[in-house]
Amino acid sequence: MKKFIIERDIAGVGAMSPEALCEAARTSNGALAQLAPKVQWQHSYFTADKTFCIYLAQDEHTIHEHARLSGFPANVVTEVTAVIDPTTGS
Repeated sequence: MKKFIIERDIAGVGAMSPEALCEAARTSNGALAQLAPKVQWQHSYFTADKTFCIYLAQDEHTIHEHARLSGFPANVVTEVTAVIDPTTGS
């Protein structure tokens, strides 16, 4: 599967309560279950008004289908073409 970064514009998302974050994860998991095994959610980063989600999926269309099913926007979807870390330079 390919790796994608999904940028989601969601006003105030960074101030969500732990309960609201739990419910958001449940909603995403429900959509993922409908699309399995074509997509996997790895994790997400939250800022004040955006989330950046890391997903594995067979293609970009599957990412947009998850967005439709979950109700969470996928404003920008970018395929990751390489990953480096400090050990890459060793």
